[in-house]
Amino acid sequence: MTAIEVRDVTVRYGDVLALDGASLTVQAGRVCGLVGMNGSGKSTLFKAVMGDVRLEAGRVLLDGADPRAARRQGHVAYVPQREHVDWGFPVSVHDVVMMGRYGHQGTTRRPRPADREAVAHALDRVDLAGLADRQIGRLSGGQRRRAFLARAIAQEARTLLLDEPFAGVDKRSEATIVRLLRELAAEGRTVLVSTHDLQALPELADEAALLLRRVLFHGPVAQALEPRNLGRVLGLDVPEEAAR
Repeated sequence: MTAIEVRDVTVRYGDVLALDGASLTVQAGRVCGLVGMNGSGKSTLFKAVMGDVRLEAGRVLLDGADPRAARRQGHVAYVPQREHVDWGFPVSVHDVVMMGRYGHQGTTRRPRPADREAVAHALDRVDLAGLADRQIGRLSGGQRRRAFLARAIAQEARTLLLDEPFAGVDKRSEATIVRLLRELAAEGRTVLVSTHDLQALPELADEAALLLRRVLFHGPVAQALEPRNLGRVLGLDVPEEAAR
């Protein structure tokens, strides 16, 4: 079953061409690593998949539906590289993860037993159950990233988008995130994750997409990391003998 379908998507910001006919299809239950330099269009591709940016051309579908409809139904969750939050605000880790349940609570946003159970389960999966009552700003960088991943898990979204989840995290958090994303995929969820950590890519992802305003390669991770393919998106001059 196709979970993410991006077809010939073009996006401009004024005179800047961010995506130029980009196409990518990810099947349900797969982890797809998205690789590209800064400015290659990764964040714009995430915005397109979320329905957060106007498309000049092309289309995006999530489980066959419009991305904005998928968001309203809670079928897609996004974990950005940087959360724009007030780290000094008196909100606990538990409260942050509970935000993932808002779509299940109706207008009252009054937690029910099912919501509390989902939050407890998500915190346990990211190894933060013992820090549930801690103020969110008192967590380390890796712990914060795991807390917001727990929010996405508690949401019970079918598709998860993660933008550079390993940036600035400790090794324990990185290992926890890799393990968890693999488990979520095995449960049938679909994960699109951008990363600069090429060493972690073979363990993390089932497949990789190389992006430079358009998808230049999409396939097995081992092939994506070959110099002839990787060099194209990183702007490297690959010697002919290395490209063979």
